[in-house]
Amino acid sequence: MRLRVEFTTEPFDLDEPPAHALVAREVMETAALDAVEVGPFGNTAEGRADEVLSAVDTVLRKALEAGATRVSLQVNVINTAGEGGR
Repeated sequence: MRLRVEFTTEPFDLDEPPAHALVAREVMETAALDAVEVGPFGNTAEGRADEVLSAVDTVLRKALEAGATRVSLQVNVINTAGEGGR
């Protein structure tokens, strides 16, 4: 199964990225994920379910430790050919 995760960390700082955003970016960019997109107001990544879930766990832990007061995320199953429509 493949998953897509979209997430944001808060609070926002429009002048420079806060520590929690930098930590989350580093986790996603170094994880074994496909199609990682990091933006100022949201991040997305795709990959195998176990890799995405592991990265999400790490993002949550590290972002909160680095000062995030809120992490919003959405996880979607990606339909791929050859997987029975799951």
